[in-house]
Amino acid sequence: MKKQGYSQTFIANSMGRSNSTISRELSRNTGNRGYCHKQANNLACERHQQNKLTAEIKH
Repeated sequence: MKKQGYSQTFIANSMGRSNSTISRELSRNTGNRGYCHKQANNLACERHQQNKLTAEIKH
């Protein structure tokens, strides 16, 4: 939708999400060629895997 010229506010309203959520998604996952949902998913998976690399804390 962003490539089609829609504003972040319009995208957020049409998806039922907050404007800040759309802004965060676009800033995290926009590459050199713009936003791509497949690339965004891959980046999210990579971030998720990076978080699992820390040692578990036992009390």
